[in-house]
Amino acid sequence: MKIDIIGAGPAGLHFASLMKRLNPRHEITIHERGPRSATWGFGVVFSDQALDFLRTDDNELFEYLRPHMESWSDLTINHNGTSVPIAGNGYAAIGRLQMLSLLYQHVERLGVTIRFDTEITSLAQLKGADLILAANGASSWVREENRDKFATTTDIRPNKFMWCGSTMPFDTLSLSFHETGTGVFARTTIATRRR
Repeated sequence: MKIDIIGAGPAGLHFASLMKRLNPRHEITIHERGPRSATWGFGVVFSDQALDFLRTDDNELFEYLRPHMESWSDLTINHNGTSVPIAGNGYAAIGRLQMLSLLYQHVERLGVTIRFDTEITSLAQLKGADLILAANGASSWVREENRDKFATTTDIRPNKFMWCGSTMPFDTLSLSFHETGTGVFARTTIATRRR
C-alpha cells in the first residue's frame, strides 16, 4: 500500500512503525509542516499501563524508547499546600523533542520517508495514496473539512492550558490543585529524579 501520513507527531510516527511491522513493503511517507528540530510542549508522561500497551503492540519500539525514559513508582497529590504521596502508581517520562527524535530515527530505519517543512493543505496533494492518515493534531483541517463524514463534534471548554519549564527537580509525578478566586488551578509536574 501507498500510505501518506499528515503530521509527524507521536501518533503518526507510531502508526507508521506498526504498518511497517505489519508489512515492510508498505510505501509510507510522513508529511510534517514543521522542521525536524521543532516541537510544542516539554515532556510526555506514560503510565505503566500505557507502556504495557506499547510493549504488547510494538515491543521493538518499547525496547528502543524505554532506556531513555525517567521512571518512578510514586505519585504526589498536592491540594492547597498539603502533599499526599501515593505509592504503586508507576509512570515514566521523556522530553518531547527527545522522544520525537528517537521516533524519527526508528521509523526511518524501517524505511519510512519523513518530509519536514512540508505543509499539506489539500488531500489532492496526496493523489494516488491508498490510505491517508490525518495525524495533524487537535486543530486538524482534515477533520474539520470532513465533519459530516466523520461525525465530528467539538465542545470548546473554558479551561486554559499552558506548558511551563523548570530547572527544579522533583522526586515524583506531582498533581497540584489550588483553589483561587477565579476557580481551581491544576498543575502537573513531570518529575526528574535528583542525582
